[in-house]
Amino acid sequence: MIKPVIAITMGDPAGVGPEVCLQLLANQEVASFATPIIFGDARLLARCARQTGLPPAKRIISEIDWAEQCLKVTEPAVLDIFGFDAEDFAPGVVSARTGAAGYLYVEKSIEAAMAGQVAAVATAPLNKEALRAAGIMYPGHTEIFADKTGANRACMFQYSDEVRASFVTVHCGYHEVPGLLTLERILDVIELTADAMHRIRGTEPKIAVLGLNPHAGEHGLFGNCEEELIIIPAIEAARAKGIHIEGPLPPDTAFIPAKRRSTDAFICMYHDQGHIPLKALAFDTAVNTTLGLPIIRTSVDHGTACDIAWQGKASGSSLVEAVRLAVKLGSKTSVPSESRR
Repeated sequence: MIKPVIAITMGDPAGVGPEVCLQLLANQEVASFATPIIFGDARLLARCARQTGLPPAKRIISEIDWAEQCLKVTEPAVLDIFGFDAEDFAPGVVSARTGAAGYLYVEKSIEAAMAGQVAAVATAPLNKEALRAAGIMYPGHTEIFADKTGANRACMFQYSDEVRASFVTVHCGYHEVPGLLTLERILDVIELTADAMHRIRGTEPKIAVLGLNPHAGEHGLFGNCEEELIIIPAIEAARAKGIHIEGPLPPDTAFIPAKRRSTDAFICMYHDQGHIPLKALAFDTAVNTTLGLPIIRTSVDHGTACDIAWQGKASGSSLVEAVRLAVKLGSKTSVPSESRR
């Protein structure tokens, strides 16, 4: 089997990204179905390995050599990207310098994916406060990838065995959500989600759409008739396209066990509507991906966790699952499931 080369962005240097990347490099199961390349700083990873006791990277590729070696690499490695002083910073401390470095690794990975040098990108976490301190105004990875790849439509999709959800709106205040809901936007998210689930599972998925308001609006009693004026028309438009869909469901009962078993993916109107059940049910194994891009991008479903960074406490399981999903999205080749499943 030809193993796909997956770019792994190191994330914010001050967070848990470096140590979960080191864990990934040493993971023999991942190496059996993918070739991970860490887009980051080799000296910083070496420092992290010394501090945490994790195995150091065995192979380093310089940026100068990358263009020639990218199509030949067959074993896990680090693409050494310059621009950060690996010794002169404090792990666990948010700063503009670490925000700028994390953003640089993302930019380099997108360039590599768009050039066909890697099959997909899986990202370790960025720190939004550090990005803002560095003058980088994107609210998160989703928006960076959508902008840098010129995607006409894109959405966040969270995947786990327990529950799967896509989001109509993501990084915005709650007061902004109603004004961002349109029939066209909801239909885009439904179509992107249905296509992704079909690629992952090979069958026509069953999609459920959540309402915005308590009790899905209770026939206009709550909210400003968002369900009647926007959400229901989007559901009807999707059904007319042949998508197996239901809703709008009351958000407070949508994720009960019986409904999760009968639903392939949920369409959520705002960030916490889906993130709360996902993180309660699958914190260590859920994967974040961006649908609608011309490249494949997946991510861990956790933040930089600066409070435990560089202490050897971070779990790399979400990054492993991110690589696994990236390979599934890009190939029909069978990818091993996690051993405990």
